[in-house]
Amino acid sequence: MSGEVYQAQVLRNFFDTITGTDRNLTRIYMCVMSLAKLRMESPERMTFLVDQLRKSKQKRELSVDIIDYMCDVARDLELVTIQTAFGVKDINAVSDEFSGISLDSL
Repeated sequence: MSGEVYQAQVLRNFFDTITGTDRNLTRIYMCVMSLAKLRMESPERMTFLVDQLRKSKQKRELSVDIIDYMCDVARDLELVTIQTAFGVKDINAVSDEFSGISLDSL
């Protein structure tokens, strides 16, 4: 479980990096490689990912294969783990906190 939490946090860092103002390829590389190592990917898969990152650097555009890989990682993780890493509250927890609407407030 703790490995999944760490993977989800790395995944969040990846998406924060690619959607933020500082799209640092080194940070993207570290996120992708960290996840691949945590998931114990095959050497062939690691080589493919490194090759796609090199092509991304040359073209100055992130490879769709990298984004696809990261989305596959997100899909494979437990939803609760992903929600926790991204700071999303469970809808049941939110509904328990919400006690109702006062007629005075309408």
